Amino acid sequence: MKKSILLLFILSSVSVFSQDSEYKVSSYLTEGTKAPNTRYIGEAWLNAIIHDDTELGYNMTKATFKANSTLDWHKHSSAQVLIIVNGEAYYQEKGKEPVILKEGDIIKCEKDTEHWHSSTKFSDVTYLALYGGGQPTTWTEVVTQEYYDKIAEKLKN
Repeated sequence: MKKSILLLFILSSVSVFSQDSEYKVSSYLTEGTKAPNTRYIGEAWLNAIIHDDTELGYNMTKATFKANSTLDWHKHSSAQVLIIVNGEAYYQEKGKEPVILKEGDIIKCEKDTEHWHSSTKFSDVTYLALYGGGQPTTWTEVVTQEYYDKIAEKLKN
């Protein structure tokens, strides 16, 4: 009986001190929303994990591009960091050679640097993009299917 009373006392004490579960919890595991085909070729899903949080001052978006999909040339008013979570990506900055990024790779693109990134010809890619809040992305030039195919051929193993 003493053990039962002690257990009851401990359980009631724990519930008094337990925290309320009113946290805003999101997940980067959700696929997100299919993006409209306005600034890319192919299929893409976006999950805005952190968006317009003035206290943090940056955004984090999870993007998934199906194989053979490409994002247009663009630049940001702040630096952007891409973290490749799964698959492979092409990445290129204006005036530089394109590279293949693989799962686990992290790359930083300096602010106002024109660049593009995408899935590879035969691999989907999922990445986390971290970038400053404020000014939206500036789209500069279309990455045509012909250009993308030339890059794919050039980087083919």
